Amino acid sequence: MAETINMPKLGFDMAEGVLVRWVKQVGENINKGDVLAEIETDKATVEVESPAGGVVLQLIVNQGDVVPVNAPIAVVGASGEKVDAKPTADNRPQTASSPPSQPTVAPVSSTVSTPQASSIVEGQSSLVKASPLAKKIARDNNINLSAVQGSGPNGRITRKDVESSLISGQPSAVSRQSVPAAVVVSHEDETIQLTKLRQAIARRMTESKTTLPHFYVTHEYKMDAVMAMRKQANEYLPENEKLSVNDFIIKAVALALREFPNLNATFAGDKVVRHGAVNVGVAVAVTGGLLTVVNKNTDQLPLRQISADVKQKVARARDGKVKPDDIEGSTFSISNLGMYDVENFIAIVNPPEAAILAVGSAREVPVVENGEIKVGWRMKASISVDHRVSDGAEAAQFMQALAGFLETPVRMLV
Repeated sequence: MAETINMPKLGFDMAEGVLVRWVKQVGENINKGDVLAEIETDKATVEVESPAGGVVLQLIVNQGDVVPVNAPIAVVGASGEKVDAKPTADNRPQTASSPPSQPTVAPVSSTVSTPQASSIVEGQSSLVKASPLAKKIARDNNINLSAVQGSGPNGRITRKDVESSLISGQPSAVSRQSVPAAVVVSHEDETIQLTKLRQAIARRMTESKTTLPHFYVTHEYKMDAVMAMRKQANEYLPENEKLSVNDFIIKAVALALREFPNLNATFAGDKVVRHGAVNVGVAVAVTGGLLTVVNKNTDQLPLRQISADVKQKVARARDGKVKPDDIEGSTFSISNLGMYDVENFIAIVNPPEAAILAVGSAREVPVVENGEIKVGWRMKASISVDHRVSDGAEAAQFMQALAGFLETPVRMLV
């Protein structure tokens, strides 16, 4: 019997999504668990797996449509089955060319107009038919969409069309403008429409800073033992499996949280919910914002498995192909800016979690030990905590416990 597949709810606050691309077409065989489509939410572009197997009998919505959660998007069944599923009046998808109303953004200059949600590179026609993702890629790379040949329905420009244009070296909208050398160009103010991801970050971080009373504790860690153990371990690992400093930090955090379950928790009005699982989220910089990928049951996994899992999920996040399970369920987060030569910083708690750890660079610096100056590896980290859940003394003790694992890393292996 044919099964209707609906727009999934990929996150507790998701109300709608953009169907970016159909991976399977009508008439193709599909197994349960195969990727059916790519859907853009306010967090990321997510690969959606089919909950049923058989043949794709009908695609109810078009690529680029904005579809409410639980609205029908496709029908899968046995070959030859007759179906005619249509969206109901209440769940009828909107096309990307007529997006839901957005909050009005006032221009910063009277000479600059505010672009609409479908804004494209300056000089391009607003009538160009293109998917939201194609427009975003074009905008990010200054590609003139009016010069791109669309391969989608009715000549609609898709992501692949824009990427092909990039590969072929199509001149950008900016490069087409002839600017004489040695001439000073006056740059006008530019107003950029926020992406769904950026809007979600703005909403959640504002909520966090205005409703959660934050406090912060910073600790400096001796990293000599971790650096030595990492070097020794990596001598026995293939290039694509080598351990990072962050892998050791993730494992150490998970073990320390077992000793301090109050920080692996959620504030719930008149009570605190201490989570049974330790699922460590790792912040990942992606185009246009930030995502948190989640390593599940981190305290129970060996370092090598943590490293492999995080690498895979980070790669999918940066490719825009995360799975729902990649970004859901974290109980504590880590934001590491060490690769950018950052000494220390503080992060905003990611609701509904109670705390987040901000990690700086591990550096070789002059240190004093036993009255002598020598060179040593040091790293600073700061924990941000919801004061409704915990207090300064507990956070400081957690940071000391974390030092016990990072400064004696063999404890993470036994």
